[in-house]
Amino acid sequence: MNRLFAAAIGLSLLSAVPARADWITSWTAAPLPPNPGPGAFATPSWTNRTIRQTLRLSAGGTALRVRLTNAFGAAPLKVGAARIALLDDSGKEIPGSAHILRFGGAGGVTIPRGAPMVSDAVNLKLPALARVSLDLYFPEATGLCTCHQAGLDTVLVSPEGDFTGKEFAPEAKIQSRPFIAGVEVDAAKGAATVAVLGDSISDGIGSTSGANRRWPDFLAARLAARKGTVWGVANQGISGNRVLNDGAGEAAVTRLDRDILAMPGVKAMIVFEGVNDLGVGFGPQRPAPAGASARPAPPSITAKDVINGYRQIITRAHARAIKIYGATIAPYKGAGYWSDRGEAARQEINRFIRTSKEFDAVLDFDAVIRDPHDPESMRADYHSGDHLHGNDAGYKATAASIDLKLFR
Repeated sequence: MNRLFAAAIGLSLLSAVPARADWITSWTAAPLPPNPGPGAFATPSWTNRTIRQTLRLSAGGTALRVRLTNAFGAAPLKVGAARIALLDDSGKEIPGSAHILRFGGAGGVTIPRGAPMVSDAVNLKLPALARVSLDLYFPEATGLCTCHQAGLDTVLVSPEGDFTGKEFAPEAKIQSRPFIAGVEVDAAKGAATVAVLGDSISDGIGSTSGANRRWPDFLAARLAARKGTVWGVANQGISGNRVLNDGAGEAAVTRLDRDILAMPGVKAMIVFEGVNDLGVGFGPQRPAPAGASARPAPPSITAKDVINGYRQIITRAHARAIKIYGATIAPYKGAGYWSDRGEAARQEINRFIRTSKEFDAVLDFDAVIRDPHDPESMRADYHSGDHLHGNDAGYKATAASIDLKLFR
């Protein structure tokens, strides 16, 4: 065949492939290392089971792909089948919207130990705030799950067998997010994602389960309601997470690359983290359970240590041309790990966030949700009863305080 003729055929085939706009991240759940137990928080494992999850995306688009994760797996993870479908307002599957997910054209995949795995793109028109159902079938032993623990939604585990796309009576119901790290959408030209690096307050603890009332959910709804540039919201909050030290998940400075910088479309990020560093570092030490050995003393930290942790995050975000917005640490007097020393450190850190000009913008969440008569405490009508986590009203007020001009 003439080389010029062959090249012309190649170009014509390339031009027939639909042009993609901009892949952005529309939904996420940050993975955690497994907890072997025992106890209520022990990490599960499964063999020959199908797991069905419902996800509410933020930004819409014309196609999607799913990012699975085996980040903390001890061995390769076999996925026998995967399926996704769009849901209507009542939670029922919209006819004709279901697609089998493929990986390099195959209907299943083995995810290497420690790796993510992104599915092939699926052409599917998705409105903003779309709800989807995701089925994952695991034919072999998964090992301890790479899960996001606080899913705040009901996930169904099938009896033995491949139930992708089939009805089943659940063998178990769980609240974690197994083996899924994100959903990416092919959005309009110029679309972007704002990622949230946070702890349990961003994870939505205290909000109504199954109702998508975390403050990043309210922010996603505000962004979807306005006209102009499309923005997705990627909530990478982990309950109990800290800026400087591992504990509930890897420290923010450790997980930043995987959980924020590696995601497609991230052009801005919000850092709302530090209260656990203060509570653990300065608060009273929790006693060990009966019969257990004494807990090790928490690492010694100072306010300047947390500030330097922020500076590391700022530097690494700016190296990727990502705008970074600092949120002031919210009041927590009345919580079990509050202390005078922790409060003094909080005030010092918040002064840095407000006045240093090292962040690209300041989100003063402290000012929004503190009690005007007792500014070391959260407003009674904004917390969930523990003086630390918001309720639906508190999270809505937090999101409402964010200037949407930051997301042009």
